[in-house]
Amino acid sequence: MAVLKEALKHILKDPEVFSRCVIKRRPLRPYQLEPMRAILASVYGRQGHVFTVEFARQMGKNEASAQLECYLLNLFQRVGGNVVKAAPTFKPQVINSKMRLENCLDNAWNAGRWRGHWSYIVQLGNASVFFFSGEAGSQVVGATANILLEIDEAQDFSESKYLKDFRPMGSTANVTTVLYGTAWTEDTLLEKQKQSNLELQRRDGVRRHFQYDWQVLAELSPEYRKYVEAERARLGEDHPLFKTQYKLELVSGTAGMFSPTQLAQMKGKLPRMEGPEPGYTYVAGVDFAGEDEEAQDAALRALKPKKDSTVLLIGEVDFATIAQGLSEPRVQVVRTYWWTGRPHRELYEQLLDLLTQVWGVVRVAADASGVGAGVASFLAQALGDRVDQVVFSAKSKSELGFGLLAAVNSGRFKFYLGDDPEAREFWFECEKAQSQVRAGVTMSFYVDPQDGHDDFLVAAALLVRAAGTVQRPPASAVVQARQLYLDGVY
Repeated sequence: MAVLKEALKHILKDPEVFSRCVIKRRPLRPYQLEPMRAILASVYGRQGHVFTVEFARQMGKNEASAQLECYLLNLFQRVGGNVVKAAPTFKPQVINSKMRLENCLDNAWNAGRWRGHWSYIVQLGNASVFFFSGEAGSQVVGATANILLEIDEAQDFSESKYLKDFRPMGSTANVTTVLYGTAWTEDTLLEKQKQSNLELQRRDGVRRHFQYDWQVLAELSPEYRKYVEAERARLGEDHPLFKTQYKLELVSGTAGMFSPTQLAQMKGKLPRMEGPEPGYTYVAGVDFAGEDEEAQDAALRALKPKKDSTVLLIGEVDFATIAQGLSEPRVQVVRTYWWTGRPHRELYEQLLDLLTQVWGVVRVAADASGVGAGVASFLAQALGDRVDQVVFSAKSKSELGFGLLAAVNSGRFKFYLGDDPEAREFWFECEKAQSQVRAGVTMSFYVDPQDGHDDFLVAAALLVRAAGTVQRPPASAVVQARQLYLDGVY
C-alpha cells in the first residue's frame, strides 16, 4: 500500500508524468508543458496571475487545455472546486472543448467515475469543470471559478463580456486565469492582456506570456513542417491568415489591400484575348450592378460620382505546383467585359451568349446579392451546376478576400497585358482597395466610395473562387504548353 501511495504521488506531482502514465493518448510536448507548469504554480499558490498563451494553429493548444483540466480534476476531486472554461461560441467551440476533456477522462484511472450534468458540466468526485459560451446573450452570472478560469480563442472574445461576467467569477478565490488564442489585431482582448503581461514581466520578472509560433513544432515534427510550408506556399508569407495563425504576428485593422509587390505579382504575360483557344479551360466571375434605362456605359461612367457597373472577367485556368505534392488552380484573366446602366433583360441574354457560345466556361461564380439575385438565378437555370450563386455576407465576402489574397501571393492570379479602359479601371481599383480585419478572423475589402467602385475587384475575387472549383485533369491528359513571352526569348 505504501508503494502504491508513493506511485500515485509521483504521478500526480507533475503534469508530464500524469499525461504519459494516465492519459497516455497524446503525451504533452515541452512547449505545452512550459505554460502549464507556470499556471499550476499560480493555482497552488493562489497567486491570481492572468496568463496569455499563444500557440500557432494545430500545435495542440486545445489538447494542452483539456489535459490541464483533467489533471486539476484529479488533484481536486477530494477537496472540491470549480474550473470555468469559456469560448466565444457554444457551437462548436465549447462543445469541442467539453468533448476533449471527456476523451482525456476516459482513461484507466477515471473511466466510469466521472459524470456529465446538464450538457455543460463535467464532474470528477467533488471537482467540476463548467463550460460556458461567451456570446452576448449567454447567462453565466452566478457561477464561481475557484480553481481556474480559462478563456479560449480570446482574440475573438468580447472584452466587455469577459470583464462584466467572467472575470468576477474568480474574485473571492483570487483565481488564476488563462487566455488562449492566436494573434489578430491590437484591439483584441488577448492582445491587450498580452501587452499588460509583458509590462508586468518587465517589472517583476514573473513570466505571464507564453508564445510559440509554428517553427517550434516544426523542429519536432517533419509532418507539421511539411504541412505549414505548403500553407505558406498556398497563402503567401504575408497573407493575414498565415501571419496571425502561424507566425503569431498582428495585422493592422485597416490598410491597403495590396502592397506594391502584390500589385507587381498580378501582372501577367498573356495579351487580352477576343475568344478562346482550343484545349484550354475557362471560368468566369461576374459582379452585378444596378441598371439605368436612360443612359449607359461611358455616359454614366463620366458622372461624378460615377455609377457602379456590371463586370464579367474571363479567366484561363491551369494548375500550378506550389509545394511538393500540392498543386492549386491558377487563373489568368484574358478578357473583361464592362457594362454600366444596362437593362438586366438585355444583359442576361448577352451574358449567357458570352459564357456558353463564346467562351464555353466550365464554372461561373456570380454575385447573387440584391439586384444580382435575379440574373444569377436565371444563369443557374440555364447553366445548371456550372453556376455558383454567391450571396454576399460578412463571412462569404471575407472568404472571397482571403482567397484572392492567397491566389495573388502564390502567383496564381494574373491579369492580362494591356492598356484598354477595362485594364486601367482594374488597376485603379486594386491600387485604391482597402482591407479591414474584424473580430472572428474575418476581413472586408472595398474601395472608398469617394475614390470609386470595387466592381472589378469583386469580380476578380469571384473569378478566383470559380477557378478553385475546377478539377485537375487526369495525369494522362495532354495539356498544350502556352507561349507566355512574345519576344522570342525563353
